[in-house]
Amino acid sequence: MNSTITPVQQARIQTSANRFKSYSFWLPIAGLFIFFIVPLLNPSYFIIDLAAKVLIFGIFAATFDVMLGYTGILSFGHSMFFGFGAYACALFFKSMPDNPIMAIVLAFISSALLSGLISLIMAFFSLRVVAMFFAMITLAFASFAEILAVQFSEITGGEDGISIEIPNFFEVSYKIFGNLTGQTLLYYFILIICGLMFFLMMRYTESPFGRVLKSIRENEDRSEALGYKTFHYRLFSIVFSCVLASFCGILFALWLAYVNPESTLGIPITINVLVMVLIGGMGTLYGGIIGSFILHLLEGGLPQFRVLADEVFPQYPILGQITGRWLLVSGLMFVLIVRFFPYGIIGWAKLRMAKRQLEQFQK
Repeated sequence: MNSTITPVQQARIQTSANRFKSYSFWLPIAGLFIFFIVPLLNPSYFIIDLAAKVLIFGIFAATFDVMLGYTGILSFGHSMFFGFGAYACALFFKSMPDNPIMAIVLAFISSALLSGLISLIMAFFSLRVVAMFFAMITLAFASFAEILAVQFSEITGGEDGISIEIPNFFEVSYKIFGNLTGQTLLYYFILIICGLMFFLMMRYTESPFGRVLKSIRENEDRSEALGYKTFHYRLFSIVFSCVLASFCGILFALWLAYVNPESTLGIPITINVLVMVLIGGMGTLYGGIIGSFILHLLEGGLPQFRVLADEVFPQYPILGQITGRWLLVSGLMFVLIVRFFPYGIIGWAKLRMAKRQLEQFQK
C-alpha cells in the first residue's frame, strides 16, 4: 500500500493543525462576543438598534457575497427574497396573533420553501444565459415582486405596509432584570440566528463544495473540464443564498415590527448590500458585516455629529450641512475605498498579510 502523502493531503493536514490558530476561527468568536456585550455595556436604544441592523444586513450582505464573491454571480433581485421573509413573518403574525412562537416557526419554514422554489425556477432559466442577462432577469423578477406587493393591498397592505404586533416578551416595556428588557431578548434572538447562519456559510464556503464554487468563479471552462457539473453547483449556490436571505428578512421584520414594499423589496436594498460587500471585500463573508457597520454608522451617526458640529464649530456651518447629508459622505467614502482599496478592506488586509508572509519566507 502506497503511504505517500499527496500535496493536497499535506495541505489539508496542515490546515487542520492550524485551525485553532487562524484568524478565521477566532475572528467570528470575537465578533460574537462584541455583539453579545453591546447591550450590557450600553443598553441605549440607539446603540442596540445600530448593532441589530448591522447584524441583520451584515449577514444579508454575506448571503449576497456567497453568490457574488464565491460563485461570481451578480444578482439584482436579492432584495426580493429578503422581502419574502419579511412579509411571511408579517402575514403569519397577522393571522395568528395569539401564537407568536408558531408564527415565527411557520415564517421560517414558508419563506424557505417559497424562496427556494422561486430561486430555483429563476436560476434554472437564467443561468443558461450570459452573466449580464442573468443580472437583468433577476432585476425584472425583483421589480415584479415589488409591484405585486403594492397592487395586492388586501393582503400586503400596499404602500402602507403591515404593522406587526410582536409578543410581549420582545417589547421594551417587558422588564427582565436591571436595564435588560424584552427588546434586549429580541436582540439576542437575532444574534443567535445570525451567528448560526454565519457559521453555516463559513462551513459551506470552506468545504470542498465551496472550493469548487471558487474554481467556477475563476474559470468555469476548466472546472467543467475537470468533470464538475458547474450548472448544478451554481444552481445550489443561488438557492442556498436566497433561502438565507429570506431568514434575514424575517429578523428585520421582527426588529422593525413593520414591513412595506419600499423597506423590504426595493431595488435600493440590493444596491446597498452590493456596496457593503464591495467596501468590506468580496469573497470574505466578513466584508459584508464590516460594510454594514460602516454604512449604518454613517446613516445613524452623522445626524448626531451634525448637532455636535453646530455646537463646537458654530463659525463653520458647512460642517453641519455636510454631516446632515450622509448619502453624500457615504458616496465619497465609497469612491475613496474603491480607489485605494480595490479589493475591499478585508481583501486589502489579506494582501498585506500574504505579502508579509512572503517576505518572511524569502528571508
